[in-house]
Amino acid sequence: MNFSDQPLRIVIVGHVDHGKSTLVGRLLHDAGALPQGKLEAVEASCRRRGVPFEWAFLMDALQAERDQNITIDVSQIAFRTPGGRPAVLIDAPGHKEFLKNMVTGAARADAALLLIAANEGVCEQSRRHGHLLSLLGLRQVAVVVNKMDAVGYDEATFQAIEAQYRQFLASLGVEARVFIPVSAREGGNVVARAEAAPWYTGPTVAEVLEACAPPPPLADAPLRLPVQDIYRFDPRRIIAGRIESGTLRVGDELVFSPFNKTARVATIERWPDDPARAPVVSASAGESVGVTLTEQIFVERGHVASHRADAPIESNRIRTHLFWLGRRELTLGGTYQLKLATQDVPCQVASIERVIDAATLDTPTDGSGQADAANIIHAVSRNDVAEVTFQTRKPLVLDNHERLPPLGRFVVVDGTEVSGGGIIFGGVYTDRRHVVSQNITWSESEITRADRARRNGHKGAVVWLTGLSGSGKSTLARALERELFTRAYHVYVLDGDNVRHGLNSNLGFSPGDRIENIRRVGEVARLMADGGTVTLTAFISPYRADRRRAREIALEGGCEFVEVYVNASLAECERRDPKSLYKKARAGQIRQFTGIDAPYEAPEDPEIIVPTGEQSVEQSVNVILDQLLPRLTV
Repeated sequence: MNFSDQPLRIVIVGHVDHGKSTLVGRLLHDAGALPQGKLEAVEASCRRRGVPFEWAFLMDALQAERDQNITIDVSQIAFRTPGGRPAVLIDAPGHKEFLKNMVTGAARADAALLLIAANEGVCEQSRRHGHLLSLLGLRQVAVVVNKMDAVGYDEATFQAIEAQYRQFLASLGVEARVFIPVSAREGGNVVARAEAAPWYTGPTVAEVLEACAPPPPLADAPLRLPVQDIYRFDPRRIIAGRIESGTLRVGDELVFSPFNKTARVATIERWPDDPARAPVVSASAGESVGVTLTEQIFVERGHVASHRADAPIESNRIRTHLFWLGRRELTLGGTYQLKLATQDVPCQVASIERVIDAATLDTPTDGSGQADAANIIHAVSRNDVAEVTFQTRKPLVLDNHERLPPLGRFVVVDGTEVSGGGIIFGGVYTDRRHVVSQNITWSESEITRADRARRNGHKGAVVWLTGLSGSGKSTLARALERELFTRAYHVYVLDGDNVRHGLNSNLGFSPGDRIENIRRVGEVARLMADGGTVTLTAFISPYRADRRRAREIALEGGCEFVEVYVNASLAECERRDPKSLYKKARAGQIRQFTGIDAPYEAPEDPEIIVPTGEQSVEQSVNVILDQLLPRLTV
């Protein structure tokens, strides 16, 4: 066969004592991949120590592991399959408390072998590992039903395990390529066929590895060069970093994200420098290089260089699959450090959409995953897997993991400890970066805000009504609009439903689309307020960070911003349910509905609070007017 030089990375996972290390040892031996004398040395060591030889000892290199008969770290070994294919085997631990190493191994793999012991069947860890593989995006999965010798190579036992586990994987959206009945101890169907199982005619483990699709060459992927440092060995500024993907050439125009600064590559530097060597004209994924630019632009550690045609995503809000391994719980609203490539940014947990019991795929009914009356999850415990949305305090440069893994993986630091990690998946608000023309400038009107205020008799402002669906935002906004209009104010309501008919008709209701919906409304409201209009917005706007950004947009434009919390309990909103939305959400007809299966973050310090569950519309309007009108006075 003709194989690429890039090795296939295979992670081997499964419950403790289901035989992972035994399978690896047997595979290496039967494939002729062991160093000369290795087997004999291990056998001699076993005789000296008075313990029976186990194939697992070929992989379990630590003495403590041999004594405990438990693999406690990720072991890796390079070899070639019987057909000559280069491969790297990653033996990951099976104990729940060693999840960190298992995830570390699987995150770097191209394919997976998942072991289930025939004499024990599908167990919690079998389900947990299957789920973790799916969350990490691994789709080349083969299931090895090991220890068939312990059940007399019984075909019915094998078929029952296959049927049960296929159904489980299907619920994850994963289809196993093949189920293989194996005896790692005896070598059956590892490299050679198991004579005791003539009923099985599928591939052996070695044949499956040789048939796996090779990983796509990272050199052919879009360019990603995270900046590690700026060197000044001489008058030049050398931008140093490791090329994570793609290929870089002298003369290429680079875009540095965030902030979209552009310049062309003048030279590519490698170290140690050899004056006798021809100048470097290109470099590819995996190389650590330096580049100089044809013009001086501001670039610093954490920026990412790419080509103009295929830039990464820039966002300050990401949706993730998170594997939490910290000693302390990850908490809603908690602040952490998020590290991605060379970026290191403060972040806050904006929402916890789901905490997953990897054994059952259910959201836990108690413990860390417990939701309150509004179905808001407040924490993630150690060894839990969760869907978490992070808000970063400055723009993060990234890719969705399924598109480009090097910039789709991250770790989370709690205090001084790396406490979790994960991948970024679809649903991120993806603002595809492009280079904005330097000729675009803000056009100032000759009529100032003060001029408009004197003519109108009042200032413009953004009055932001936020609250649960059914809390009375739209009703209140319309009543307030009528009252202000009667008093000769220039006033207009930006209603959530109305905006989605036109301006935001291309947006859905995913967390990412909700972010963009509020951003656009904030920008429009700011323009209207700048024109002297009292602009009333009636939006659920469930996330504090998005409302904070709307406030910043208004204040940056010199406009007044007033946040009004339309406060009605979830029970009261469900009782009203004017559009039957809660009823549909409870029936599962609407997903990610705020208050049911998506969070609402109540304002922490709004300018005005109106308890609409306790007072009439007229009373609420009067409360708002009492506090709003003084702010509008010229």
